[in-house]
Amino acid sequence: MATPRDPPTRATPAARATTTLPRPTAATRLTAPKTQQLESQGGFELRGVNHLALVCRDMARTVDFYSNVLGMPLVKTIALPAGMGQHFFFDCGGGDCLAFFWFPGAPDGVPGISAPKGRPDQGDLTSAVGSMNHVAFDVAPEKIEEYRARLVAAGIDCTEVANHDDSEFGISAEVHPGVFMRSVYFLDPDGILLEFACWTRSLGPDDVDSDRAPRSSPVL
Repeated sequence: MATPRDPPTRATPAARATTTLPRPTAATRLTAPKTQQLESQGGFELRGVNHLALVCRDMARTVDFYSNVLGMPLVKTIALPAGMGQHFFFDCGGGDCLAFFWFPGAPDGVPGISAPKGRPDQGDLTSAVGSMNHVAFDVAPEKIEEYRARLVAAGIDCTEVANHDDSEFGISAEVHPGVFMRSVYFLDPDGILLEFACWTRSLGPDDVDSDRAPRSSPVL
């Protein structure tokens, strides 16, 4: 019997075949860092992100990009009541979904406020409090170079593969033992910042630096 996490079998429009989003397992979830069990601490037993909902200008263009360019099956379409718009879901792997709303007459996003002005290599990554800054899709470490090449071949402007480390600027020109993640950044048709990312090593206590205390901004 399916659990509440197990989604139903859905038709994939492009192939007219069926696909089932798998329940997350140790094989489909991050292996670094390992998921911390919070039940013993009185927390919630979370199994990942069910879906992240964004807003697009053109749903047909969004379906084309996410299904035909990035290969995410469209698994659920919803017509919102009273002509409010549409809500579509894409399978982004690991039992999770990326979702989009389309609202008639939705206001335009404001770069630097509702989202970053561009890719990290092009300027400021800042966006407003409460905004969705970027979406990172987990990929296998051995696939990151290939996937960048495939983006370029598809005409998608993207960054070089970034090697994230704990150096002053957080980026290394070469892969070394201190690199904890590698990633490629690119934009969707609405300027939403996306990322293919892969963990390159296990994270441990030393990765939570006591010198990097959480900071806050003054309330204006």
